[in-house]
Amino acid sequence: MASHNSHLTDSPRSETFAPPAAALHAWFAKEVQPHDAQLKAYLRGAFPSVRDVDDVVQESYLRVWLARATHPIQSTRAFLFRVARNLALDFVRHERASPIVVLGSLNELPVLEEGADAAALLTREEKGRLLGQALAALPERCREILFLHKIKGLSQREVAVHFGLTEKTVANQVALGVKRCKDFFRLHGIEFF
Repeated sequence: MASHNSHLTDSPRSETFAPPAAALHAWFAKEVQPHDAQLKAYLRGAFPSVRDVDDVVQESYLRVWLARATHPIQSTRAFLFRVARNLALDFVRHERASPIVVLGSLNELPVLEEGADAAALLTREEKGRLLGQALAALPERCREILFLHKIKGLSQREVAVHFGLTEKTVANQVALGVKRCKDFFRLHGIEFF
């Protein structure tokens, strides 16, 4: 029987493996907990952007515990560090996709923007939603070029180098993307640009 994870044993009994709770507790205390300090040090060194290493460690413990409850583990330390590494990588990917911006004291933030009433704010949110829809409707390459140039602020030359295109092609794609977005907004009764 081939196992999809090399860290688990390949015995035919692994399908019905279920150690008693006391044995599982003893295994955890002997095989997992001694690696706590080393695991935290590894995560702090390898993933400095992970703010709460303790959360990653606790989630790792939970996953190792659940795996051990159903299958024997050949190398607990290797499996524990692999699980923690994968969780830390997931955290880093998530942070890059959805970064958290620290705002400071919430008491210093205005409830509503000065100079904008709720209707204007709603209109701005609606425009933002429509902009997302307009960009999503563009062909993929056109959307990527427009995003890098207009939103990320790369020059047409930088975008051309990034995609291996000529600057003229990038300029044409930007113009096409802007025109299509304008048409999309007009269709929805908004003069956005």
